[in-house]
Amino acid sequence: MTATPIDQEPPRIVIESVIPEIDCGRFPIKRTLGEGVVVEADIFADGHDVLAAVLLYRHLDETGWREAPLEELVNDRWRGRFTVDRLGRYVYTLRAWVDPFATWRRDLAKKVEAGVEVDVDLRVGAALVAETLKRASGRRKTALRALAATLSGGTVKDRRASGDSAAPLTGDAQAPPIGAAQAPLTEDALEHRVEAGLDPALADLMAEHPEVGRATTYPRELEVVVDPVRARFGAWYEFFPRSCVEDDPRLDHATLNDCHSRLEYVADMGFDVVYLPPIHPIGHSHRKGPNNTTEVAPDDPGSPWAIGSVAGGHDAVDPRLGTLADVRAFIGRAEELGLQVALDLAYQCSPDHPWVAEHPDWFRRRPDGTVQYAENPPKKYEDIYPIDFDTSDREGLWQELARIVFFWIDQGVRIFRVDNPHTKPFAFWEWLIGTVKAEHPDIIFLAEAFTRPKVMYRLAKLGFTQSYTYFTWRNTAWELTEYFTELTRTQVAEFFRPNLWPNTPDILSAYLQTGGRPAFVIRLILAATLGANYGVYGPAFELLEHEPREPGSEEYRDSEKYQVRSWDLHHPDSLRPVVTLVNRCRRENRALQSDRGLHFHGVDNDRLICFSKRAPDEENVVIVVVNLDPYQTQRGWVDLDLDALSLDPDAPFQVHDLLSGAHYLWQGPHNFVELDPHTLPAHLFRVKRHVRTEKDFSYYV
Repeated sequence: MTATPIDQEPPRIVIESVIPEIDCGRFPIKRTLGEGVVVEADIFADGHDVLAAVLLYRHLDETGWREAPLEELVNDRWRGRFTVDRLGRYVYTLRAWVDPFATWRRDLAKKVEAGVEVDVDLRVGAALVAETLKRASGRRKTALRALAATLSGGTVKDRRASGDSAAPLTGDAQAPPIGAAQAPLTEDALEHRVEAGLDPALADLMAEHPEVGRATTYPRELEVVVDPVRARFGAWYEFFPRSCVEDDPRLDHATLNDCHSRLEYVADMGFDVVYLPPIHPIGHSHRKGPNNTTEVAPDDPGSPWAIGSVAGGHDAVDPRLGTLADVRAFIGRAEELGLQVALDLAYQCSPDHPWVAEHPDWFRRRPDGTVQYAENPPKKYEDIYPIDFDTSDREGLWQELARIVFFWIDQGVRIFRVDNPHTKPFAFWEWLIGTVKAEHPDIIFLAEAFTRPKVMYRLAKLGFTQSYTYFTWRNTAWELTEYFTELTRTQVAEFFRPNLWPNTPDILSAYLQTGGRPAFVIRLILAATLGANYGVYGPAFELLEHEPREPGSEEYRDSEKYQVRSWDLHHPDSLRPVVTLVNRCRRENRALQSDRGLHFHGVDNDRLICFSKRAPDEENVVIVVVNLDPYQTQRGWVDLDLDALSLDPDAPFQVHDLLSGAHYLWQGPHNFVELDPHTLPAHLFRVKRHVRTEKDFSYYV
């Protein structure tokens, strides 16, 4: 520890324990357009002087700081807030200083109350006001000059005849200068001077012109990445375009143009984002057949993740799907329907990819000279070559990978779902995402990283906008409560945006395999309400696809990863109506459009879970109760935290079930629920408070 040299003025003010601050400012926090950034810090100094502090912030494009006031809470804790209104990056820091006038005013009030002589104190105040004249101008300077004279012994005029109590005080411009001979003191004159010194209007004038020459500024400038609103709230739907063959049984492989009706189907269910697996040419070498077999028929389409053939690589379209023009038409039709298109970004190659021949040094070779294919024991991916990021041609590789992203941005893609980012270097992602977002701050990157928590969090800190989560394997009330408390109530919420998926083409959980239709509804409602961002792999999800490839496997039987599937979208057992209803509830309730308002409540039955969400600065509150048991009816008493819901324990309130349409009148924290999973396994309540007004009782939403 190094002490301040004795010949330097030591700082008096300490600013510490700043939140949000990620890893000592190494990484930014995340917000979306229109969201607020609430900053807190411990700010204190030696002695008993009154402090003043502000929150400084600016967009990186701005040269000057904007200020927001910091409010003192308790125990030297301060809080301030600003709103982000532009995409890109903001920086913020804090500044604090000793406020001599506020200190003087506080002490003056104490002395007046104690009956102590204050003539000299008023002259000290006059000097402080006079010093402020150097920093004031116009009418404010005139007012301050007059007030300084008044505190010295002059008079204070009445407020403006308008009666505006907020109008600045004005003084007698002809009052004698400070230090001039004063008229004999009278009780009325002294009271008038005290009144002027304690007037809030003078305090406001002085606060507008602080002396910050000796202010302490927090040494770090912390950053905020501002993303579009879609980064905070959205429902995703994944489908394989080659399987859009249900309307024409003669097709054995659909094109992108055949998928326009699928877009309408997805939009009608209320989704916001359509995510497509890779649409690039698929290699032929070691191509996989149905159910990941190595026995391949001539017409087997192969895995879309085996990218690259003689038809091109990552900047080409599989000829069986169409052309670049068809991609642009697909994106255009999606936008007409209110959908955004997310494209898979998988940095890996088939053995036939042009890069394998053109850049052999980008791939790792085994001692026998063959290229090392991908493995995740016991899984083997003989049709995929991973890229060697330890290549000596790192600059060439990185620039080419960045070019691919910019290429698809030029085609209209604004969202990328990134395949297995945890298997590539951290430094690469920080560089790539930073480079892309410097030019296109609206781009969204979703990390498909089912890996260790610290790795997932690091990827989020480095720039990934959203991330897949462990939600797929969290089934009990305890698991869900612990996990989502971590994601939403700790510092993790400042940089990690969860995107919840009940299923993916790679993951068919045991819960969905065995729980029947109720299990699918339960996981849908949990995903759509616990998270502001969620997604499903369809039509497998709404059509209740639940057969594993073999017992104990999470792989689907007859997986679309290896073959074209024809889906009966109009099957009477489809969950399409339920999905549509849930998505409509999300759009109509702002409480479900953010992760920050999540709060768990007690239940006396561990097969039930209860949580609420509340929209920031709004009265929109929802309470969700879910039966986690897909087999049996469960009942119990919920124990609501009424303070978290801002509910009066003595007043009844109505809850409207948005799923069933039923209304219930509840009161107090303890209320009974009963849920049959074979009818409807959840309540999605919107709270209607019973409020007493001066005139009558009325309900309001």
